[in-house]
Amino acid sequence: MTHSHTSLAELYDVAVIGGGINGAGIAADAAGRGLSVFLCEQDDLARHTSSASSKLIHGGLRYLEHYEFRLVREALGEREVLLAKAPHIVRPLRFVLPHRPHLRPAWMIRAGLFLYDHLGTRKTLPGSRSLRFGARSPLKAEIRRGFEYSDCWVDDARLVVLNAMAAREHGAQVQTRTRCLSASRNLDHWHLQLERADGSRFSIRARALVNAAGPWVARFIEIGLQQKAPHGIRLIQGSHLIVPRLYEGEHAYILQNEDRRIVFAIPYLERFTLIGTTDREYQGDPAQVRISEAETDYLLAVVNRHFKRQLSRDCILHSYSGVRPLCNDESADPSAVTRDYTLELSSNPGEPPLLSVFGGKLTTYRRLSEAALERLAPFFPQMGPCWTAGKPLPGGEQMSDSRTLAIQLREHHAWLAPELAQRWATSYGSRAWRLLEGVDGPGDLGEHFGASLHAREVDYLCMQEWAREAEDILWRRSKLGLFLNAEEQERLRAYLGTTARQSECRVLAP
Repeated sequence: MTHSHTSLAELYDVAVIGGGINGAGIAADAAGRGLSVFLCEQDDLARHTSSASSKLIHGGLRYLEHYEFRLVREALGEREVLLAKAPHIVRPLRFVLPHRPHLRPAWMIRAGLFLYDHLGTRKTLPGSRSLRFGARSPLKAEIRRGFEYSDCWVDDARLVVLNAMAAREHGAQVQTRTRCLSASRNLDHWHLQLERADGSRFSIRARALVNAAGPWVARFIEIGLQQKAPHGIRLIQGSHLIVPRLYEGEHAYILQNEDRRIVFAIPYLERFTLIGTTDREYQGDPAQVRISEAETDYLLAVVNRHFKRQLSRDCILHSYSGVRPLCNDESADPSAVTRDYTLELSSNPGEPPLLSVFGGKLTTYRRLSEAALERLAPFFPQMGPCWTAGKPLPGGEQMSDSRTLAIQLREHHAWLAPELAQRWATSYGSRAWRLLEGVDGPGDLGEHFGASLHAREVDYLCMQEWAREAEDILWRRSKLGLFLNAEEQERLRAYLGTTARQSECRVLAP
């Protein structure tokens, strides 16, 4: 890393604005190629769009209808790559597509699934097949036929955190709750003005600037850089509902609606079903997005049209919304706006480059990151080659699957509750061993906050994963917000609020 011995601000090769999946992915890729990297995020990692997804690593079956073959091929190929990179947080999932003949004829779905099976490389995921539903099906009696195919599930917020950890382990500086106020070109580098949550300010310099601010990408160009944005951004709101488990089995459903959109019903944390998503234009502040009454009605109606068990608003345990910042392709229908990404490089000869990321989806973040580094390569002739395809993310090292790991954890720590061993295996992978260093029994796990959350894990998340507030832990690092009651959540807040703990976490943070 370049350390300046004068009073000048620290100089990095690349500064990345935005700690969502694209920013974290680009930072990890760049750091692993030997570049010095600075990443800042105005809130918590994955605080906005990246934790509000349908939690799928999927090729995007419906994108075939919009002829997005390049995007689908790239996404299909990434399923196997991410399964190997992060077997703890990514797992295969079978999808059942009930056939609705008046919406799409069977030949069309068969043709789509044939393409889906053969467009991208598929080594471990089984192919598609036709199904017949009997009397015991949870679907309504008139739905007798369907299809089944493979995709993958992912813990979206953890995918972001693991990429930020990978960046840090390759020498990157990662600063959360740090806003970039402005950036200006200064001869051969950028000069960035930054502000921490406590109001203190500092500046850094960088040879290249990457704007991965997601929904704020255009606003940052206009306000932070005082330039005109090269593309319009359309903010498309997607909302999800979480309800008690709607059906037995470990498969998901992909439901076709009369408006030709699709809605997923996905098994979630063993006790719930996740339902989503919607597609509507959003005009407001991306940080204030909330599910609307109309979206709630829409999702319930699609599910109730398919399943015998009917849902009402009383069944909703939780909901969440995010905005997808999609490149404005002038499409009239929000669900037809391309999910593909656009990388915009602006640099005149002799000027430091600005790379802005428009659009993109969780599944293809790694390929987007590679493409971003390819665009920056001319400015960094010393940069190393692509490396992320074959390297595991933190916790994915020496690991086959989380079930086996949970068994191994309990073989070494017989006192460990099976539920806790399983949750740690699926959250932290092989890093779960670090949580157990020097722990000889349940008493060493510290204060118990509820569900299976103890002080030991909370301290680990503060020290290793940039957690600061209860929400970071309850809704992003874990999904235990669904299991802890209000009083338990309050105890966690009190524990995190002790100033000694905050400073201790900062001192110990690597």
